[in-house]
Amino acid sequence: MKKTRIATIDILRALTMFLMIWVNDFWTLTDIPKWLQHAKSTEDYLGFSDIIFPLFLFIMGLSIPFAIEQRKKTGATSLSISKHIIIRTISLLIIGVFMVNYETAHHETLLIGKYYWCFIMALGVSLIWMHWKKSHISKKKYHLLQLSGLLILIFLAMIYKGGTDGELWMRTQWWGILGLIGWSYVANSLLFIYSKGNLYSMLVFLVIFNLLTLLYAANLLPQLEGVYTNFTPIYHGAIPAFTTAGIVLSLLLKKQINSPSKNFIFHIATIGGIFISYGIWVRSYWGISKIKETPSWLAICTGIGFLLFALFYFITDIKKKTTWAKLLAPAGTATLTCYMIPYFIYPLRNITGIRFPEFLNSGILGLFISLIYAFLVVLFTGWMEKKGYKLKL
Repeated sequence: MKKTRIATIDILRALTMFLMIWVNDFWTLTDIPKWLQHAKSTEDYLGFSDIIFPLFLFIMGLSIPFAIEQRKKTGATSLSISKHIIIRTISLLIIGVFMVNYETAHHETLLIGKYYWCFIMALGVSLIWMHWKKSHISKKKYHLLQLSGLLILIFLAMIYKGGTDGELWMRTQWWGILGLIGWSYVANSLLFIYSKGNLYSMLVFLVIFNLLTLLYAANLLPQLEGVYTNFTPIYHGAIPAFTTAGIVLSLLLKKQINSPSKNFIFHIATIGGIFISYGIWVRSYWGISKIKETPSWLAICTGIGFLLFALFYFITDIKKKTTWAKLLAPAGTATLTCYMIPYFIYPLRNITGIRFPEFLNSGILGLFISLIYAFLVVLFTGWMEKKGYKLKL
């Protein structure tokens, strides 16, 4: 490639992470517009919040070819890169399982209560996955800190009680957001590596994942049993399909960089329009639902991903208008740190009982306060990053 950094990818990642922090705060608000919220499982509806996670998966796909190519430039082999991918995936799955079990923890029977459990969990995760090599902490000390983090997670797992009566131990459940990211990441990264980054191979995988989503919606997909149920996020097709679509776009972008075409943005926008049109068509069969992972949800959100890329590529990589996004940059460069910070904030909110007056948690004003909160999380992430503290898998 002639260049290794595409401003659009970094900016879209940062913007999506910022919006994810924002929409994840909606549960603290009342009287907010329905179109901003997640749709319920019984609804044939697409809320703004239902689009954010698919976009993150899509953008992750955009990044994968560039990241793998960069590693290969440093002399890494396909095998060594695969090992790195698997280790990162296991890390995401572990964190995801802890996070999702916090949601179902039984506060009354848990030894330290669910809020202290969550705060200490976030601390343990931070101690283990902090990129200590970039900090001012000596190697000997940060190894001890990582060991402390591991012991914290083991302790939290030992005392965990969940379910409606506290009789359940930790379970994978639905893996959590980070777990789903992990499954999509490992499947697509390995497919990309061992297909040698071939565009047509990735297009075939994109078709396969979309077909799996159709079969799942039509109840024609045989159910997985036993240990194989762990692979459901890949098997149902929708989650990995977003990332595969991002990889396909990234490979088209590579061709554009090496052999520029004036019609590139038009072609990308056209692909987006085709996906959205297809999504509108299949909605009449199975509706549109994030929770049910319907083909319409997959297609429409994929189309939005292509259209947004076309728009931002024109603004940031062609017109070079990037200054406006600098304040959000930490959300793209220290994404895991940004995502983890609320897991400290929300437990403290419940432990201390500190609340804004109700009128600040409601309606348009509440949404504005929540947006400021998301922005402050990003700024704090950037401050930590400058000090050398950043989570990295």
